[in-house]
Amino acid sequence: MDSEQRKLALALIQQALPDLDWTLQATKVKRLSRDFHWFSPILKQQLEDKQADAVVRPRNEEELSLVVKACVQHQLPLILRGGATGNYGQLVPLQGGILVDMTGFNQIGEPGNGVVRAQAGSRLAEIETITRPAGWELRCMPSTYRLATLGGLYGGGFGGIGSINYGPLGAPGNVLSVKVMTMEAEPRILHIPAPQALLLHHAYGSNGIVLEVELALAPVHQWIERLDVFDDFSDALDYANAFARSPGLVKRQLALFAAPIPTYFTHLNGHYQAHQHAVISVIAEESEGFCSNLLEKYRGHSAVRQSAAEAREANTSLMEYCWNHTTLHALKIDSSLTYLQTAFNYTNYRQQIIDMAALFGDEVISHIEFLRDNDGNITASGLQLVRYSSEERLNEIMVTFRDNDVKINNPHVYKIEDGKQGEIKSEVVSVKKYLDPNGLLNPGKLSGWEVRDTLVLNNDPLLLTDR
Repeated sequence: MDSEQRKLALALIQQALPDLDWTLQATKVKRLSRDFHWFSPILKQQLEDKQADAVVRPRNEEELSLVVKACVQHQLPLILRGGATGNYGQLVPLQGGILVDMTGFNQIGEPGNGVVRAQAGSRLAEIETITRPAGWELRCMPSTYRLATLGGLYGGGFGGIGSINYGPLGAPGNVLSVKVMTMEAEPRILHIPAPQALLLHHAYGSNGIVLEVELALAPVHQWIERLDVFDDFSDALDYANAFARSPGLVKRQLALFAAPIPTYFTHLNGHYQAHQHAVISVIAEESEGFCSNLLEKYRGHSAVRQSAAEAREANTSLMEYCWNHTTLHALKIDSSLTYLQTAFNYTNYRQQIIDMAALFGDEVISHIEFLRDNDGNITASGLQLVRYSSEERLNEIMVTFRDNDVKINNPHVYKIEDGKQGEIKSEVVSVKKYLDPNGLLNPGKLSGWEVRDTLVLNNDPLLLTDR
């Protein structure tokens, strides 16, 4: 469908649904059609001219259903938008269409015994505001938790704060079920339990409209946020590794930053020197006493310490220097930087980190996040900063990592399979065919849809017996 056909279809839809909350002004539509894909100079160039034709903000399922019906009738693409904190162009429309702002879906249920159900547009920080008084908190959330929505995390996220204990969001037991709407002429509402629910996870909203997510929660602790510094990188790494691998230390977050990354944290610069490496940790108050022994052993020094309650009060959490917030802080200082996403081997990640740091020197600067993998192993993932020179050189760097048995989850591509998934998964495509038979949800992002006729697809991939 070309732009003129889309304009005509949009005019007919808006005429039929005038009471919906529409945004049609081109500059506002373009702004709302953006996420943080500009972290990648490659995606920034590729997606520069991509945007929706209009934005609509439904207030309830009935309004959303009307939009879905209209898009199916006119064969117009539909793309879902949450807090727009993604990094791969997840929400950027490739073929125009209607961008659906889901932030009106923000109802959060009362937490049960370690469980909460919330609508897709609920901001993660708001979920914790509801659950914390009941003694529960999120198991996994990104550093953008104040802006990010639950649906956005589910559709395009991976891990984050809490993954040192519970692994990434997709680890068994973290997500219990989802509620979805189908992209059909007569939309259906389906409740999908785990593990089938995970077939919609990290699919960029391309194979189903997620309305609600049911999450397992973690017990609340009185957390202490720390930033500790080291003169030697190997000392910082060994401190973080010992911290990560001490099962009795109750922790929520652990990250390592090689110099000069801490200098990009401009609000903290007065607490340490430019040459020093840093470890940010979030540790339970009852476990913090063991930090002094670890610091002494690995020749570290405390630079910043605050309680999580103080951080919330002042809106200055150290967690917002971790994960891909690190890249954002760095880009504010040096716009020539970009980043990688690497997954080290859990059996020898320490040596891999040292080897890759020595191999690239200042061209690739270590930012390491410690977490558990889906099998429960303590491991490390890199969100290294890269001094960008060219796309060719960036690809060479990624090849070198792979040649050294370090997995790359390429953050410089917008195709789902080219990034984290790594391969075409017929079961994910089967879900799209089942829930979005016309292929209207976020078209162009799922490579498997383009070759679906060559795949063996399941007619009922979600194994639903009660519809």
